[in-house]
Amino acid sequence: MSSQATSKKRIAGGWLELAVAVAIVAFLALLPMLNLPGLGLLPGPTYTPGSLHLMAYIMLMVSLALSYHMIFGLAGMLSFGHALYFGIGVYGLGIVLQRTDIPLLPAALIVLVIGIFVTHILGAISLRVSGISFAMVTLAFAQAGNVFVRRNPGGYTGGDEGLALATSNVPDFFIGVVNTKYLYWLALAVVVVVFAVVAWIEYSRAGHGIAATRENEMRVRVLGGRPFVVKLIAFVIGGSLAIVTGMAFLLLQSGAAHTHTTAEFTLTLLVMVVLGGVGRRWGVVVGATVYTILDQRLVALASHDAIRELPAVLRIPLSEPLFILGTLFILIVMFLPGGLSALVDRFRKVPVEDEPIKEPV
Repeated sequence: MSSQATSKKRIAGGWLELAVAVAIVAFLALLPMLNLPGLGLLPGPTYTPGSLHLMAYIMLMVSLALSYHMIFGLAGMLSFGHALYFGIGVYGLGIVLQRTDIPLLPAALIVLVIGIFVTHILGAISLRVSGISFAMVTLAFAQAGNVFVRRNPGGYTGGDEGLALATSNVPDFFIGVVNTKYLYWLALAVVVVVFAVVAWIEYSRAGHGIAATRENEMRVRVLGGRPFVVKLIAFVIGGSLAIVTGMAFLLLQSGAAHTHTTAEFTLTLLVMVVLGGVGRRWGVVVGATVYTILDQRLVALASHDAIRELPAVLRIPLSEPLFILGTLFILIVMFLPGGLSALVDRFRKVPVEDEPIKEPV
């Protein structure tokens, strides 16, 4: 295939992806006004506060997984500390709103600027090493952040009790169960912005440089590139998107909890990315959605009467949601190494006509 034909095919694929994305966003934006059944995946019809809250939570997890995709999927850097930047967004905005009289939007901008600065500093330090050493350094920073949150110096973070959202400077339409639809639309706006930024970066020259550095850092250096700067850009963008997601998460949950700053939470993001397909935006969206739905609804399944009536050999493992999630993850890794997005590739394969067998020369 010629380079011109390849370019046309790539452009057509880009327009198709944009059309699909616009259609999905339009449908999601209308859900709070529709009475569609939950089909067992949601607590009730789509317009109810419980269902809207769950869908908003799923969209924020998708946004966070996409931010981790920038670092792991696109740049190929295994980080165990991504939850730290999510925590900066959650706790940073919570502290500013609680300790000052600054309105919501200026407070969010202040937290974002400070967060970008912190992400840049920690990224520059972490990227002095690579491979498993990089993973360990990011883990150390994340653990330090979690200790800071749990020790609650000066009474800022609330410790193990968490930090409640101070609502005095938050608009009324973001407060209360009756206004869940506005939080839902906020989460939708966040996931659209994060997806658009990630897609724009991947298609840009910077994205091509990040991908090239991931594949062969030495070659990029020989050609005059600067792998350190390229990786730092990916790290800062991924961390900044996590901060934005964290601030929206604070409003949705009306508070912050230290569990969202742990290394285990970062491992959850890693599972989402691997589940959907490493290096694929839509795969990350699917993986994060499937994982979050299962994580939320398996708790209800575990307490179902049908599970309680099973023999102990089945009841005990099936009553543990993490066991079911772990088993599903193992099966996908074994039989679908490319993640859930690999299923699409299998269905899209077109059989090629048999070619005549060439005699060896």
